[in-house]
Amino acid sequence: MTRPAAPARRRFLRAALSGCSALGITMSLAACASPIFPFIPSHYTFSQQQVQDAVQRKFPYQRTVSQVFDVALSNPVVGLLPDANRVSVKLDARFASPFLQQPVDGVFTLSSELAYDPGSHSVILKSPNVDNVSVSGQAQAYTQQINAAAALLASQLLTNYPIYTFKPEQLQFAGAHYEPGTITVLTNGIRVQIVEK
Repeated sequence: MTRPAAPARRRFLRAALSGCSALGITMSLAACASPIFPFIPSHYTFSQQQVQDAVQRKFPYQRTVSQVFDVALSNPVVGLLPDANRVSVKLDARFASPFLQQPVDGVFTLSSELAYDPGSHSVILKSPNVDNVSVSGQAQAYTQQINAAAALLASQLLTNYPIYTFKPEQLQFAGAHYEPGTITVLTNGIRVQIVEK
């Protein structure tokens, strides 16, 4: 009795696996499975390098802040902070001002939580904070103003900035629509839970 059913099961399994590859999923079958439907991915994971590539597109960046500082930002380096469930971005900065005899180089580091923006289908940087600003020499006398300039730039430049955008086919399967849920920062990437709408 079970023999005639075996080819049908194999055809179903082949069709479901083909659907999984059509979504461009490069993960193991165990990672692909979810309780909703056994072949829908329960999550997607994208790498630190993908975040680095997305952030890199925003730089170099130059802006005058409060008509006092000309700030040039370059060389972003993205880090992952799994303990805080945040990502960090370290930037080289060059500050020029009438208050400084010559331009000064520095480094500042910001960190941000992540959120999903349904309108753009993107994982975005949400509420970035400047964690550290390091400048040397005569610029240290203006640390407070430089910190304020860095905080303003971080807010203007990276708030709601998309670091990963889902393709429509990643959020649809067999007529059902899905959306990202919990976002978790790991040591080697960012995992986004996928849940049915």
